[in-house]
Amino acid sequence: MSCFRLQIVTPDGVAFDGEAQSVTVRSSVGDVCIMAKHIDYVTTIDAGVVKIKDADGEISKCACADGFLSVKKGMVRIAATTFEFSEDIDLARANAAKERAEKRIAAHISDADTHLAEIKLKRALTRISAKEK
Repeated sequence: MSCFRLQIVTPDGVAFDGEAQSVTVRSSVGDVCIMAKHIDYVTTIDAGVVKIKDADGEISKCACADGFLSVKKGMVRIAATTFEFSEDIDLARANAAKERAEKRIAAHISDADTHLAEIKLKRALTRISAKEK
């Protein structure tokens, strides 16, 4: 199967830079799978599990927070707030973050605090989902 160059960057640096057969992300309009020779394209990415099929056909599952995906002249770039491969996710820590966020939402200290807790809950659930799948 044909491959393309995939580069994933976060504020912390380059999370991935290599050849891939496909990458599937959760966009604002649903799941999108990009393969070699895809037309030029730009979309926002919602928090969700990203699946990367590498040049050898191995599939990696990753937790990705919000960001952007662009395809230009056969190169795919993802710029994400956070990006973690499933093997790097600490499930106990993700579950603890989920519980903390749920408690903050239930407490409803302020609208701003509740909104921040909802974002943290979504991120924790994404990390748990990437690890368990």
